[in-house]
Amino acid sequence: MTRLQADVLVVGGGGSGLATAVRAAELGADVVLVEKNHELGGTSARAVGSVSASLTRFQRAKGIQDSLDEHFEDLGTLAGENVHRDNLALRRLYVENTGTTLEWLESLGIAFFGPMPEPPNRHPRMHNVLPNAGAYIHRLHRAGRKLGVRIVTDTRVEHLIREGGRVVGAECVAADGRRVTVRSKAVVLAAGDFSSSVELKTEHMGHDVARVEGVNPGSTGDGLRLGIEMGGRLLNADLALWGPEMRFVAPPRKLLLQMLPPVKALTACMQFALRFMPEGLLRPFIMAFATSYLAPTQDLYHAGAVLVNADGDRFTDETQKPWLDLPLQRDGVGYIVLDSRVAGNFREWPHFVSTAPGVAYAFIDDYRRNRKDIFHEARTVEELAAKIGVPPARLAAAVPSGEAPFIALGPVKSWIVMTDGGLATDESLRVLGPGDAPIPGLYAAGSNGQGGLILNGHGNHLGWAFVSGRLAAAAAVSEKAPATGVAR
Repeated sequence: MTRLQADVLVVGGGGSGLATAVRAAELGADVVLVEKNHELGGTSARAVGSVSASLTRFQRAKGIQDSLDEHFEDLGTLAGENVHRDNLALRRLYVENTGTTLEWLESLGIAFFGPMPEPPNRHPRMHNVLPNAGAYIHRLHRAGRKLGVRIVTDTRVEHLIREGGRVVGAECVAADGRRVTVRSKAVVLAAGDFSSSVELKTEHMGHDVARVEGVNPGSTGDGLRLGIEMGGRLLNADLALWGPEMRFVAPPRKLLLQMLPPVKALTACMQFALRFMPEGLLRPFIMAFATSYLAPTQDLYHAGAVLVNADGDRFTDETQKPWLDLPLQRDGVGYIVLDSRVAGNFREWPHFVSTAPGVAYAFIDDYRRNRKDIFHEARTVEELAAKIGVPPARLAAAVPSGEAPFIALGPVKSWIVMTDGGLATDESLRVLGPGDAPIPGLYAAGSNGQGGLILNGHGNHLGWAFVSGRLAAAAAVSEKAPATGVAR
């Protein structure tokens, strides 16, 4: 049995958890962070890396006249038909803190370029990290180490400890079976969403959605479960952001851009290049990154493309909800097949195969150049079948007659990128229990502390991870109850 004592215990080592730990340590707290996986990062490490923010130095440098009120209103527009379910108090809190949070991230050595536009935002607000999302984890981890944050990996929090109605720590178990008890003045839940929890997806979204895999297999709703056990409740748990949807499988190996270290000299060069590089040189660089992460548009099917499974059979109406049917197929994979006529429609704006709003649009030739692992082309359907490993006769029966050459894009799989359900919280990120009374000693950040806030649009989930982490840290550090009974 290992016993630890701290001022603040952070559950989860992704972007929100690391931001919480670093900020709490900056404020003078003794911090322990517990992460169930061997490595830190969570979903934040898998992100493209954009943060939506207003009133930043990047906006000012480009002469962009933004305002908090406009940012607040644009988030309401992005919420769409669910705007009536949004937590307006948390939306205002988020908007008021995006600019200062971006400055804080920069102070830790994290570099950005932008801002880039993303309609219906009326001003460019999307700030993109350099060289990749791994920079967040690298820099936050490094800052945490310097500040004395004790990071315990390969250790899962089983239950929170409550005494006299107050949360005072957690009971944990390490991968080797060793028990770990952490006593603390406050606990911050920052353990990610439930996109890979079959149980929670079934309960809140139904059996069809529950079959769809989460992009991050570690997002099993652990922090949410811990909060519910203490009397908390989920809000907007039936909503999923970017999912279910189909996406191309990842490249067989990491791209160079993904492996670049966040070295200051390198990011400075990248900032300069991105600002002044001619479009003819810049676009291929961006495309090599963009075509690795994006989802194919439904417009492909409306134009005549078909979706087949790993046996070469057409199994669904592609214009409806094919992402719910694909997980039922063998290996859960499919291929998008199109002939030369259909492919010709997706070579230039406004008909794109996929898009990274504000960054670039990817066309059929971008996939031919940059994703040779998922781009298959042949003179006949039978030759195409051989290239993707399906029976020629079955593929020929599934694909309407068309013009050569024929192209298959894939494999594609269905994914849930992120769920939107979070614990009900107040504006201090305190988890709310029965009667909306704060649960003493318990806070939440990131997806765990989303509190009904709707974060549609690129850069808002990651932005909220860092904003809420900083705010939850400040509130948790101010917790007055003493830790008891355990030596350091």
